[in-house]
Amino acid sequence: MKLQRKNMLRASALGALVVSGALVLTACGSDDNTGTGANASGKPSAAAGDIKCDGAKGKLLASGSSAQKNAVDLWVKNYMAACSGVEVNYKSSSSGEGIVAFNQGSVGFAGSDSALKPEQVEESKKICTGGQAINLPMVGGPIAIGYNLSGVDKLNLDAATIANIFNDKIKKWDDEAIKKLNPGVALPSTAIQHFHRSEDSGTTENLGKYLKAAAPDAWPHEAAKKWPAPGGLGASGSAGVATQVKQVDGAIGYFELSYATAQNIKTVDLNTGAPAPVKASADSASKAIAAAKITGTGSDLALKLDYTTKAEGAYPIVLVTYEVVCDKGNKAETLPTVKSFLGYTASDAGQKLLSEHGYAPIPAEINGKVREVVNSLS
Repeated sequence: MKLQRKNMLRASALGALVVSGALVLTACGSDDNTGTGANASGKPSAAAGDIKCDGAKGKLLASGSSAQKNAVDLWVKNYMAACSGVEVNYKSSSSGEGIVAFNQGSVGFAGSDSALKPEQVEESKKICTGGQAINLPMVGGPIAIGYNLSGVDKLNLDAATIANIFNDKIKKWDDEAIKKLNPGVALPSTAIQHFHRSEDSGTTENLGKYLKAAAPDAWPHEAAKKWPAPGGLGASGSAGVATQVKQVDGAIGYFELSYATAQNIKTVDLNTGAPAPVKASADSASKAIAAAKITGTGSDLALKLDYTTKAEGAYPIVLVTYEVVCDKGNKAETLPTVKSFLGYTASDAGQKLLSEHGYAPIPAEINGKVREVVNSLS
């Protein structure tokens, strides 16, 4: 079993599910969702009564964000156990690829870690007959800054220092800026090797939004899905970045917390200006997401996050993953399944599952609006 686990962790297309404190590895880059598990017994962790199949049938294809893949695996396992004859197949790729697939009409919904841009909404009108694509916030969670540094089990960093590391300006772990934030810690002179996503990524864009807001002088780059800074090495997907950090002494990278937990990667505590540095966790991310404001109009529920919060216990490097759907003009053959499946993911049971597995549920006030919009899809 240990050899099998090691082999799985080395595959960059694999992710991990955090299940009640135990580690269960699942194929994150695979098109096949049938082998994932919701708990150690292999049984779905929500009762069938929590899921309303409502005429769902056939196969529903979806793709996009790798950040939400572990959560989607859990949802799919429960949903398919409750709704016989229905197959939901979520392909983990990237937010950018998911939106392209959606606007080509090849998937029923897409997952994206960033809200749609105006030109993407305009393009969607070709697929959403009489309507357009909208953003439904469904999954929240912290973007962990993971590191691998022999002899250092606890590390505090602030936004400016993180920016200068990823900007290739801080090159050694015993740099004065890092030492100042970690008094009493014996920092080695090991060279820093920073890793980033090689493909367009909503995780990259959300990290960029945080750095641009919290350390504008140190991070001159505009937030974008494509990695903007010099130096460093790219890796495919969050799983790929996590695997590189795990293997390289002196490494640092960014990925969703579930990947850090699964591979036992140490994560940075964030100095935000709050009374104490904040650890990346589902609870600390929820505190940050709770301050989000809805900026979308009509059925669109795009959110604006506060990346500069100094609230005690709030971890501001967070992302919210949206499910991208047509408000009107969904394909008749998949509409019942889209509404049924997303109705479950937005339900109390579906959101509770997030908090049980290292993700941050969408705040109740916002999630209530998500349910209303899902019910109104046509």
